[in-house]
Amino acid sequence: MSEFFLPYFCIMLHVKNLTFAYTSKPVLKNLNFSIEKGEHVSIIGASGSGKSTLLKLIYGEHDLNKGQIFWNKTEILGPKYNLVIGYDFIKYVAQEFDLMPFTSVSENVGQFLSNFFPEEKEERISELLDVVELTDFAKIKVKLLSGGQKQRVALARALAKDPELILLDEPFSHIDNFKKHHLRRRLFKYLKQKKITCVVATHDKEDVLGYSDNIIVLNDSKIIANKTPETLYENPRQSLIAAFFGEYSTLEPYGIVYAHQLKVVGNSDIEVVISNSYFKGNYYLIEAELNGETMFFNHNSKLENQSKVFLEIFR
Repeated sequence: MSEFFLPYFCIMLHVKNLTFAYTSKPVLKNLNFSIEKGEHVSIIGASGSGKSTLLKLIYGEHDLNKGQIFWNKTEILGPKYNLVIGYDFIKYVAQEFDLMPFTSVSENVGQFLSNFFPEEKEERISELLDVVELTDFAKIKVKLLSGGQKQRVALARALAKDPELILLDEPFSHIDNFKKHHLRRRLFKYLKQKKITCVVATHDKEDVLGYSDNIIVLNDSKIIANKTPETLYENPRQSLIAAFFGEYSTLEPYGIVYAHQLKVVGNSDIEVVISNSYFKGNYYLIEAELNGETMFFNHNSKLENQSKVFLEIFR
């Protein structure tokens, strides 16, 4: 096993010239990035861009075609080199939950905790069930749970032994909106408090904004951006990135403009014809036509179809 020497107090995860393919066409090509200890990094991209594959490679589930992955000075290697896939300091929560259906929630969470210290084990299980809000389900068999509850059990079990690195693949995809926002805050706050490095593959901007230190954007097998959420949100540059954050339009000569950056005014150079109004709660998303192209803007009330209004950009 080779070593790549990095400052132990700084960079922990280092991906160097990573290339991987299931067939002849690379899914990921020449990826390079580093993540510091305790950082929260989101990986975004369209379906099929390689988000889940990248997590599996970091976990050691596949062998690389080219390149290296290091956690501090330990090289992460695949099944050619490891009889058992994965490493003790990494936990991976996939979209399929590998749980024990005929045992209780508590037994699943405590599966890998030592039985030599039963009181400490029970305290740890209780702490984690509180984090994922499943305290009342401790004695329930997993087979009786909903998909969202099973996902929360999988999250708690992954945290049981305080991993140094946790890899989350669409971690809230099965959880309904009534629980999702609160659970997301509790989980990510816990990871920050424990200084657990977190890498999340997601298609949901709510998993990113407010939590991520950095965003890695995958497209066409490569990294097209690796910056803070604020930087990418304020200067999306590519349509793919803008679409992740919300409704937008590409207006000549202004470029990418978010729907919330357009306001109705008395007169301007931008005159549009209203097509539809979509109720969004505290505003309406207005669909309109500009020079034969569809565009969007936000407004505080519904607008009449085929009416004309003037817009101005406020950034």
